[in-house]
Amino acid sequence: QILITFLIKKRTILAAFIFINTFIFTAAIMSDKKVDVLMVGTGEYTTGYVGGTKSDSDKGAGVVALTMFDLRRRGKVDRVAMCGVNGKKFPGIRTHMKRCIEDVYNEMDLTCDTFPKDGEVNPKSYVDACASCKPGDVAVIFTPDDTHFDIALECINKGMHVMVTKPIVQTLADHKKLAEAAKAKNVLVGVEVHKRLDPFYADARDRARSELGNFQYMYAYMSQPKHQLDTFKAWAGKSSDISYYLNSHHVDLTEWILAGIARPIRVTATASTGVAKARGMNTEDSITLTVQWQNLGDKSVGCGVYTSSWVAPKSDVHSQQRFFYMGTNGEINVDQAHRGCTVGQDGKPFASVNPLFMKYTPTNGYFSGQSAYGVKSFENFIDACAACNNGTKKPDDFDDGSIATVHTTFQGTAILEAGRMSLDADGQPMDLIYESDTEMHPTEIKAHTF
Repeated sequence: QILITFLIKKRTILAAFIFINTFIFTAAIMSDKKVDVLMVGTGEYTTGYVGGTKSDSDKGAGVVALTMFDLRRRGKVDRVAMCGVNGKKFPGIRTHMKRCIEDVYNEMDLTCDTFPKDGEVNPKSYVDACASCKPGDVAVIFTPDDTHFDIALECINKGMHVMVTKPIVQTLADHKKLAEAAKAKNVLVGVEVHKRLDPFYADARDRARSELGNFQYMYAYMSQPKHQLDTFKAWAGKSSDISYYLNSHHVDLTEWILAGIARPIRVTATASTGVAKARGMNTEDSITLTVQWQNLGDKSVGCGVYTSSWVAPKSDVHSQQRFFYMGTNGEINVDQAHRGCTVGQDGKPFASVNPLFMKYTPTNGYFSGQSAYGVKSFENFIDACAACNNGTKKPDDFDDGSIATVHTTFQGTAILEAGRMSLDADGQPMDLIYESDTEMHPTEIKAHTF
């Protein structure tokens, strides 16, 4: 009888031990649960596939798809799906990705559900793609600017976390709607502005905020070669412009630098024309935004000048990009295009390369670009979404500047929209209106009266 009692106690202790360890193991599994990803858009930044072949830019192997396949290899992503408009492109895209990813890097599983079906053309295929997903999944949207709002809202209403390439939307009104939807659905919605993860830009931001005093002046320039007009001919001048496409980067940088310190109050835009119109494209060649920023502490005013162009000549870099920032106590110069690394190779043009953005060269057969800020931008967002899904974080935890969320990027949208409005009004300045002297989110845009 004593022996039987002992065995019963031992079995109870063993059962309790098994239960506790099973619970701990299950909790660990849940905390590290992979996320499923839907990539919306099949163009250059997603796949590197343009015009039926590999892009001749610095992103020939793409960025988004390569990153997601690598995140799956490393256990952070499970299902990967891709959505476009023209299913006739998918056979070519698969061949391209095999050549540029699977044949180059070890252990890359390119399994990917695609929408619409091969051979079909459907501008609304994102609805079907979204229906195949579940709440907590992640949508990464890289499509023409005028499609961002409808696609993002569809995904948000599904309960998905959403990352949208810059500009997140083209109007302040649409931005407000997305922010409200994200809050109602309790999902994380962010803008893909990878320059925030460039160590040069991040350090400049911290120096400006901590050491350089009130904002005085900033000049930023970003360009791409004129053959990009062919890459973007489906939408250039029809649904968006070069300012939305490129000025958005340095406008966002300024908003990030000056968060809580200064706010934009007036935007005036001017443009250069000729090259695109000679190619039959009714769009500006270069756009310059002049933005007045008001320092909140003493109401002094600084000036930011942002110029973007897509008619530059081919050079040693695909994209010229640099800025000069001056505060009342000092200044910073950053040339993002030239990092002190040049490459000369038979059969290829001399190039200044930037492996800090994307490192495509494999290490021992494996993709090894995980530390590049082009990759980290997506990985950080995937990690944030996983944390929201398992309850260790809430979406609004990331409004601290660690991610460019829909709730912290109103100013950028307002500046870009005001710039377009100014151009359409023959250069008339546009005022950004706020509800109070301390409010940081503009509520409307009005033409300035002298």
